[in-house]
Amino acid sequence: MYIEIITTPNDTLKESGFGSLNACNSVLAAIEKMGHRARLSVCSGAEDLAAVVRRSPDLVVPAVKYVPMKQAEDIWLSDYFSQHGIHFTGSSRDVLKFDSNKVLAKTHLTNKGINTARHFMAVPGQYESEYDLPVGFPLFIKPLDAANGNGIDDLSFVTNFADYHSKVASLYATYKQPVLVEEYLDGREFTVAVIRTSPVRLDVSAVEVIPPTSSHGLRILGAQAKKDDSEQLIEIIDDEVKHLVTTMAIEAFNALGVRDYGRIDIKTDNHGSCFFMEANLVPGMTFGSSYFPEACALAHELGYDKVVKRLLAGGISRASSSVPPNSKPDKYTGLAAVV
Repeated sequence: MYIEIITTPNDTLKESGFGSLNACNSVLAAIEKMGHRARLSVCSGAEDLAAVVRRSPDLVVPAVKYVPMKQAEDIWLSDYFSQHGIHFTGSSRDVLKFDSNKVLAKTHLTNKGINTARHFMAVPGQYESEYDLPVGFPLFIKPLDAANGNGIDDLSFVTNFADYHSKVASLYATYKQPVLVEEYLDGREFTVAVIRTSPVRLDVSAVEVIPPTSSHGLRILGAQAKKDDSEQLIEIIDDEVKHLVTTMAIEAFNALGVRDYGRIDIKTDNHGSCFFMEANLVPGMTFGSSYFPEACALAHELGYDKVVKRLLAGGISRASSSVPPNSKPDKYTGLAAVV
């Protein structure tokens, strides 16, 4: 099978994706070890994507959600390849929007009965005092759609209105859009890699994330911690906690309509109750550090190459059959989850 990995010059791309060219090349090497003919294509615009179509790959693997355009609408890869009759891995655009917009995902899952932290969106000057805020202090403030901890630091945790106003203004000035304000959850943090390896099977790998302690005594998983790779991923030893976390991850994965793979982030409060935080539907794939492959390694002792093989299982199955590339996933029932 001929497979192309599609990425874009992404040094400044703020949203989630496989990562740098090194990460994409690691995925490429794993695909070649599977016996497929493969290529990594760095696409900057419509002409590059048209060249991919002319090469007629059996399957494309989007390493980013879209190709950003300066003077035109961004080109969403799932839409583009679906329109050109080419099979692709991962979810459709109407599902990927839950990755790009954290509030949209929270609202959708709240309506499905899945716990999320209380939250609201804010712009500078929207609220005149702490008594006007929809949720009381302490609060946690972060960008609406940034990945990799961008915009998150010690100042994201606020306990008074002056600090709230300052952080909202700072993020709004940087990202030019409303910011996400959540109730602060002071429990544990988890990330869960979920792979649909067949219509009736999910591989679920849940691990705990331990952020480093900052100079202010806080454990905040921000951009600096991720850049320094100073957080720890550890196995979940407590069976009850593992069951609660994996159950919520599976429920969120299915309720969002995710196809093939995704990473679900969960936090607990100080009583141990689980809350959905966000979904990463084009997860990082940097060898040796990205949460998705590392979670699979910790939870199931899966090597990197096996993780890539399972990521591609759904796409290869569709490309080998007559299922059209723009078909939506069925309503899955009776899923067998491997945890």
